[in-house]
Amino acid sequence: MPALSKYTNEEVEQLVDQLVAVLAEKKAPVDLSLMCLGNTITHIIKEHVPEAKRAAVAQNFANALTDSLK
Repeated sequence: MPALSKYTNEEVEQLVDQLVAVLAEKKAPVDLSLMCLGNTITHIIKEHVPEAKRAAVAQNFANALTDSLK
């Protein structure tokens, strides 16, 4: 069952399109793209999630990523 979001599909798709466009513009290969996106996720979690909740947020993100690939 998909998770409910407070964001519309359009909001999410627009932001994803912008992120992908930057990677395409820079001709970033897959490994570099994944490294940069991973570093971005780490930065967001460290800067915006209380330390006590970081591991759980990271695990939830990893689980959601894995589920999205099925």
